[in-house]
Amino acid sequence: MSVNLSKGQQISLTKSGGGELTVIRMGLGWKAARKGFLARMTSREIDLDASALLFAGKEAVDVVFFQHLTSDDGSVRHTGDNRVGGAGEGGDDESIVVDLQRVPVHIDQIVFTVNSFTGQTFEEVDNAFCRLVDETNGQELARYTLTGGGRHTAQIMAKVSRTGAGWEMAAIGSPADGRTFQDLMPAVAPHL
Repeated sequence: MSVNLSKGQQISLTKSGGGELTVIRMGLGWKAARKGFLARMTSREIDLDASALLFAGKEAVDVVFFQHLTSDDGSVRHTGDNRVGGAGEGGDDESIVVDLQRVPVHIDQIVFTVNSFTGQTFEEVDNAFCRLVDETNGQELARYTLTGGGRHTAQIMAKVSRTGAGWEMAAIGSPADGRTFQDLMPAVAPHL
């Protein structure tokens, strides 16, 4: 059973039958908003990029994105860059897989971001979402929908945090501006 997350909502990452999750996948999907004949004729493809920023406290120690597909320790892996989107209706266009058991002890937060590398705003994106999937059985655990578009070019989507009882996910849904994860670092800081 999937939970539709709203901005700021948190969920524990434990299996419904008990026990902790071991491997999760954060999926990102979208498609270009093409309303009307003229918009379809003049619009260009939208390249959204998913990134995972690994933190020890408030210090960024690693990042996984389209140019660095695997974390230095191997616990986080990006499945590859999709430059046009298109699924946007349930399927993932980009995915980041996290082996929670392999994440080094000093890493206590992983923040997931999305940015428009091609510079279009979210007003030009339809059906954008991120979702968390239990990679061991394919079950969708949570989904966060990017609603309302907006004149921003990026979003601080969600984070997973290490707690005394395991891991929990929080939907952040904070708009930001930037074409790369580096541009987003000042916007990420308040969410750590």
